[in-house]
Amino acid sequence: MSEHDTSEPDNVDEAFAAIVAGLRAEGVGKDIVEEPASKEPKAKAAEGKEKEAETQDAGWRTGGTDWDATVLGGDPSPPDPDDPEEHYIPPEPPPLPKPRKGAFVVLLFFVVGILLLVAPSITGVSATLATPLGILSLAIGLALLLLRVRQGPPDGADPTNGAQV
Repeated sequence: MSEHDTSEPDNVDEAFAAIVAGLRAEGVGKDIVEEPASKEPKAKAAEGKEKEAETQDAGWRTGGTDWDATVLGGDPSPPDPDDPEEHYIPPEPPPLPKPRKGAFVVLLFFVVGILLLVAPSITGVSATLATPLGILSLAIGLALLLLRVRQGPPDGADPTNGAQV
């Protein structure tokens, strides 16, 4: 092994100490204040921590509210029925637009297409002829539906006015 191999535990500690010494020489960590070591023996410190933990545990058990009342009780602050901020009333939705003639034509093609595919005997057409006619009817309905999608701004809108929702 080489002299600079850091895989040994002793060399790792030495390398770390060298890195820390180099950083301190550059001024890194000057503003960090280290706490002085406790002058109490370890046994007294452990006893103090145990007493502190006991007082904290006892504090939550002797609170002002009973556990059953907290978990099983009602809402501690029922809403005031006179307060308008407590009850949100949503605004009325805008009315649905009236369907136009084109929408009825698309719906007609869809209904006829589904009817021809699902129950061709109702229409009196054989299944071998009803299947392609049903698929064709659905395709025409879909094409008309896609052609009805508007492109661009709505009628009467100013195109220089920015984004419109």
